Amino acid sequence: MKQLSIIFLVLIVFTITCNGQINNSVDTNPKFQSSLREPVSIHKTGENYYFVDFGKDAFGTLVLNLKQNQNDTIIIHLGEKLSEANKIDRRPGGTIRYQKIILPVTPSKTEYIIQLAADKRNTTGAAIALPDSFGVIMPFRYCELEHFKSTPSLKNVKQKVFNYPFNDTASDFTSSDTILNKVWDLCKYTIKATSFCGLYVDGERERIPYEADAYINQLGHYSVDQEYGLARRTNEYFINHPTWPTEWILHTVLLFYTDYLYTGNSESLLKNWDALKVKTLIDLEREDGLISIKSPVMNDDFMKRLGFNNNNQRLQDIVDWPGGERDEYDMTNINTVVNAFHYVNLKIMAELAGYLHKKEDAALFLQKSLLVRKAINDKLFNKEKGIYVDGENSNHSSIHANMFALAFDLVPTEHIKTVTSFIKSRGMACSVYGAQFLLEGLYKYKESDWAINLMTAKNDRSWWNMIKSGSTMAMETWDMKYKPNSDWNHAWGAAPVNIITRYTWGIKPVEPGFEKAEIKPQLSHLSFSRIKVPTRIGPIIANYKKLDNNSKRFTVEIPKTMTADFVLIPEGNSIIYLNNKKIKPVNNTISLRPGFNLIEVK
Repeated sequence: MKQLSIIFLVLIVFTITCNGQINNSVDTNPKFQSSLREPVSIHKTGENYYFVDFGKDAFGTLVLNLKQNQNDTIIIHLGEKLSEANKIDRRPGGTIRYQKIILPVTPSKTEYIIQLAADKRNTTGAAIALPDSFGVIMPFRYCELEHFKSTPSLKNVKQKVFNYPFNDTASDFTSSDTILNKVWDLCKYTIKATSFCGLYVDGERERIPYEADAYINQLGHYSVDQEYGLARRTNEYFINHPTWPTEWILHTVLLFYTDYLYTGNSESLLKNWDALKVKTLIDLEREDGLISIKSPVMNDDFMKRLGFNNNNQRLQDIVDWPGGERDEYDMTNINTVVNAFHYVNLKIMAELAGYLHKKEDAALFLQKSLLVRKAINDKLFNKEKGIYVDGENSNHSSIHANMFALAFDLVPTEHIKTVTSFIKSRGMACSVYGAQFLLEGLYKYKESDWAINLMTAKNDRSWWNMIKSGSTMAMETWDMKYKPNSDWNHAWGAAPVNIITRYTWGIKPVEPGFEKAEIKPQLSHLSFSRIKVPTRIGPIIANYKKLDNNSKRFTVEIPKTMTADFVLIPEGNSIIYLNNKKIKPVNNTISLRPGFNLIEVK
């Protein structure tokens, strides 16, 4: 109770003393751009037969520039996957793309923008429609040209790529771990390449926005580019276009919270505040604060208030996806993962209400969050084993019940060790989506060695496996065998790009609009690293090097109007220097000023 009283006091003080909204403009108008990408290699593989590699998979089409002396026909093959060297896989499986095009060519025409066949699944229904000017596009990396009697070159065979405007130089990361570097590159490129719809979508198979996908996409996007309009548009889309999983609805508040922290712009929050209150699912609560989709309140009227327009629609608990990634989760009516999400929604809404001077809402959500926290730890925790069970009256404990509790700061201090030990014993027993929260929880409780080992693993449940499989974007699942209809371009698989930024380097906003940052590096075995992180105010640039005498040196450049707390993980009786002056950090925290800062740990 002492810990809860402290939380209550801090939030009340925060509510009273906050300065209210900060309005920094965010351009939410849809923007698109196209570019022509030259091949990285062209190989002649037979008579009038060529294989073209563009280096990376991208959403677009092919452009050919030809000078023909007579009418002829060219056969074009486009695809994402190889079956062997210099050969596109004609039957790649799942939603890995391949298409064959028969192209008539004439002497009177010199440029051909290839017209592709549309896929019904991702161009109708709830799929996001692309501008007519795009034509049909698909993801592909490779091209084969058959009956091609000209000589292809880097100048006359090009990949026409579509994406949202993206600044490749806004962010950067490198380290002594080459696998971690490759994983970063894979995930950063995924954020860029999957932005082609003008909203965050789940991937090539459906091209539909889902809240959970969008959250990981947003965290990644904010970590690599100073661009917030795409996320803002997606967030507001979800107000009237929610999706069916209970936990996905409970990502909506997280999306708006992240937008506010990074931009400092409260306009969207204020406009959608009442809708966000409903998205916390407080209407479904029992007397103890816990929620269930079996509540009698789950009716047509409630679904309409959530934004649904189909009277037959009801929420369903999902925990993780696909179902085989749930670590044999016991799906009870009172679900631990669902209620962990409900708790973090209430806690965040209390904080946001403080920023917005909504004192009654701040008090309400704080009280409800404390009630739910107590109920979870009283009723969904196995005190004998020191770990969480999957739900009320369940005897099963999954990694999910424990990693979400850890990530959302639900675990009492005295049980951190047993919960983290259990989580580590399960390995990567969750999906690429679940990995976001698994890694967050591990880093929050000083398990950086384990977290980096998971990000650099070489088994078939790893990002390295995606790279080894031939994909240049994050995949929907760890491997095709875990979800046979998967695609090779899912931003929800790109968690490491935000985890490396926000946890390995520990760079996050602690005041709205990045007015103040926190830098809390947990660099584990890395002997050196460099990172550049975009913010609304300007980039944070940091370097790290482990010296021969086991001392450590950090340099941190902070933008002009920003301040930052540099937080050190305690390491014995270290001597700390800031700009060559010996200092004694307060609570392991060093206050940094704008400009160049040198920190030495000896």
